Amino acid sequence: MTSVEKIEEQLASLRIAKRSALSEEPAYLLDIDVSRPAQSESSRFVAVSCSNKSVRVYNRETLNFLREYGSHPGTLHGVRFAHACDSLVFSACSDGTVKCWDVRLATQKAVQVFSGYPANVFIAFDINCTDLIICAGTEKVEKDTFLVFWDARGVTNCAGATKEPLGVYSESHNDDITKICFHPSKRNLVVSGSTDGLVNVFDINKDNEDDALISTCNSDSSVSFIGWSGKDYKQVYCVTHDEGFCWWDIAQLDTEESITLLHILDVRDSVHVENDGLNYLIGGLYHEKADKLFLLGGTSTGNIHLMSCGTDGLTPVGTLRGGHSATVRSFCWNLADESLLTGGEDAQLLLWKPGAVESSLAKKASMKMASSVQKRVRVHNTSALKSRRK
Repeated sequence: MTSVEKIEEQLASLRIAKRSALSEEPAYLLDIDVSRPAQSESSRFVAVSCSNKSVRVYNRETLNFLREYGSHPGTLHGVRFAHACDSLVFSACSDGTVKCWDVRLATQKAVQVFSGYPANVFIAFDINCTDLIICAGTEKVEKDTFLVFWDARGVTNCAGATKEPLGVYSESHNDDITKICFHPSKRNLVVSGSTDGLVNVFDINKDNEDDALISTCNSDSSVSFIGWSGKDYKQVYCVTHDEGFCWWDIAQLDTEESITLLHILDVRDSVHVENDGLNYLIGGLYHEKADKLFLLGGTSTGNIHLMSCGTDGLTPVGTLRGGHSATVRSFCWNLADESLLTGGEDAQLLLWKPGAVESSLAKKASMKMASSVQKRVRVHNTSALKSRRK
């Protein structure tokens, strides 16, 4: 059995290890991140961005709820932990700020606020691998769309302080910037995706936006998810709001070879899942050990499909069943212990581990609660979450 086959078998053997208890105010779970541990330690926290305009923090191992941060009246978009300090969690807000909280503190107040320019409405953001730079993307206002940058150093030294931007990129997208993703190890590289269909790779060490723009890839549709993949992470990929998939090799930019590795207009038409359907794509994960890119998709009833990516197409690897009872919105892969966290419209946060066994009592109680969530859940500003077709 090859290493890739072993990894695929391991992914297919993922089973539910833990479920979070449902909160008093159920909400869709839209984004998930886990804290990055110091060496020899396991990650301690999980943060979830919710449709009720809040960020919730849980214990990583038990999924016990710890605290919740609201930002009314703004809507929070995305959630990220700092890389060097596992207690700092960030989220972008539609009020034109990126906020940072310290989960060790009992206070609801952000320890740092990164403010944008007037009329900025942030709907995507990321922080680079050295915690030096934050970048946030805006909705289109009139004719303007911005990538806004801040110096993120010294967060813990100036509690409650507000930081002004370092500057912006304003020429490379002409519609809402839906996703931003810094390179996993090269602090100066960032990729952005937009409803204009473009996926842009920038080197922010350059002096101006024109020089910084390394590559523009066209997905021909509205971008819903982006990521880095391949050896040394020299590839980028995206998922679109109408369930398309694009995969490019940026290392081929200076050669005669095509940079497009794979372009599928609608994955639902090209992947056959035995005894089940594929209703939507959630996103992708690159598995370093196997040097393999995988996509996650699902059904409206909560099944999660895993697919491996090759230049010849997508191949189903396995299906995770019995967890969610509605559409799965978010996930976070943890390479350290080969585990997967998932969140959905049933308001459940689940931890999956290879070969895990869930107690029947916990499952019964959780599923009973989840079945009533669809009637009670309150979703805010879902227009941006719905599939957009061009």
